[in-house]
Amino acid sequence: MADLKEARVPDIGGHDNVPVIEVLVKPGDRVEKEQSLITLESDKATMEVPSPFAGVVKEVRLKVGDEVSEGALIATIEAEGAAAPAPAPAQAPLSSQQAKAAEPGSGKGAVDEAAPQPPPAAPPASSGGGGGSGGGVREARVPDIGGHDNVPVIEVLVKVGDTVAKDQSLITLESDKATMEVPAPFAGVVRELKLKVGDEVSEGSLIAILETAGEAGSASSSPRRGEGRGEGAASPDAQSATGLPVSQGGPKAAEPRTVQPGNPPEGDVRPQARPPFDGKLVMPGDAPYASPAVRAFARELGVDIHQVKGSGRGGRIQREDVSTYVKHALASGARPVQGAPVAAGGGLNLLPWPKVDFAKFGPVEEKPLSRIQKISGANLARNWAMIPHVTQHEDADITELEAFRKKLGEEQKSDKGGDLKVTPLVFQIKAVVAALKQFPQFNASLDETGEKLVLKKYFHIGIAVDTPDGLVVPVIRDCDRKGLLELARELGEISKKAREKKLGPAEMSGGCFSISSLGGIGGTAFTPIVNAPEVAILGVSKASIKPVWNGKEFAPRLILPLSLSYDHRVIDGALAARFAAFLANQLGDIRRLLL
Repeated sequence: MADLKEARVPDIGGHDNVPVIEVLVKPGDRVEKEQSLITLESDKATMEVPSPFAGVVKEVRLKVGDEVSEGALIATIEAEGAAAPAPAPAQAPLSSQQAKAAEPGSGKGAVDEAAPQPPPAAPPASSGGGGGSGGGVREARVPDIGGHDNVPVIEVLVKVGDTVAKDQSLITLESDKATMEVPAPFAGVVRELKLKVGDEVSEGSLIAILETAGEAGSASSSPRRGEGRGEGAASPDAQSATGLPVSQGGPKAAEPRTVQPGNPPEGDVRPQARPPFDGKLVMPGDAPYASPAVRAFARELGVDIHQVKGSGRGGRIQREDVSTYVKHALASGARPVQGAPVAAGGGLNLLPWPKVDFAKFGPVEEKPLSRIQKISGANLARNWAMIPHVTQHEDADITELEAFRKKLGEEQKSDKGGDLKVTPLVFQIKAVVAALKQFPQFNASLDETGEKLVLKKYFHIGIAVDTPDGLVVPVIRDCDRKGLLELARELGEISKKAREKKLGPAEMSGGCFSISSLGGIGGTAFTPIVNAPEVAILGVSKASIKPVWNGKEFAPRLILPLSLSYDHRVIDGALAARFAAFLANQLGDIRRLLL
């Protein structure tokens, strides 16, 4: 029969006022036993709190930002059938075995009989003798990790020969709900490591063999199980099993803990009855502050989580922070962040840049990159890395176009005194505008999320200009409203300003599509890099005379090689082929430009 029960915060390692960063259920939700209800995040660990029983959530008593301690009420749940009681907020009743162990007069025999036997995972006593009076070789094992099995090791934090202090982290584990660092149960020197990254462990798995020195202090304060205790003395076994001090009369109200959960005092009985809970093993303060899901996301992208700066509460690293880090690394040419090791490859799992002493092979000279080269280099690296490039090649027969261009140029020389130069590029601009009108998907940009396509209703064409300091791309605006001669005049003016370093920011922004022409230099084809946030760019190589079959014979024709690079996220191959063929037809018959 269903009844109303309370789900409360269980043992969270003695921490108080831990903030709630996620509420994972709402009234009306059906939850299964062990299903997570809320996510807590202390200054050292992120932890999900599971439901102690199955049922239907009737009321949620916490919200994001609330701070909770052990025993705080999370929700009321209409439980079905028998369910385990929720942990009490202030008092934890002892089990019959624990109570028996805590009774006055319990001696060696009583303790051995009443206390639950520790699993094989319990750290064995020093081989150097009982009582902690001497050193020896001891085993460090995985403690209680909330009942999880086969939890992967994602980091090994020590190596053979290291000297470790008690509670210093040895390895990092990552379950599907929490990232946990396993501390050393005692101080010593690492003599042998038994685990490596990728191994899967459970409670009791052997981590390392440590050589310990004398530990009289800890031995005297924590008697070994099986040693006699005086009449009326509180049993440390009972205290470690419940996490609460125990006197002759039974349990007291909760007091500040001296025992880290999952890390029982040496020689004492391991805690047996504890609600299942991830994240009992805390992380050191210098560890990245991120949830397991975010860590997994970072690993998928090859990002070193230590290099990411968190923007969440208390510096918590969120998924968006990892994405922003990747974008920044790509925008900076995938170079390491300032202060990061070179081998990090900008956090993108790239091989380090080769460091070579070239002078040992012969004479060298160092020349700094120009400002334009530095800026364009970073942008080109980002564009090449982030845009899936494909290049479509096409040939345009420009025999008639070139004849008309030369005639037009001669007319301008005689009429205007030779101050206007009509280049093939102005015809290419007009042909590109016609193609953009026919295929509007090329006159577009992806937004920052990569989920929306912004279609533009204007036609601003960027022209790559070679200058002594590097490549710049000024923009000619409203090319659809200008004739060939007006475009020729503006192209001449803007190219001159580029070479004289007089271009302003407004003259280099707002482009829809770019043209990179190497026709005056040479080449037969190349792959131009798309100029983000545009989605395509046209590369033009040097035209040459080739024999072309006209149906009757081979005739010499002037062929212009075109190379269209495009963003394959926006444009597929068929659309690119149509665009390139349309463009070639426009250039092949200039009368089409009047349509």
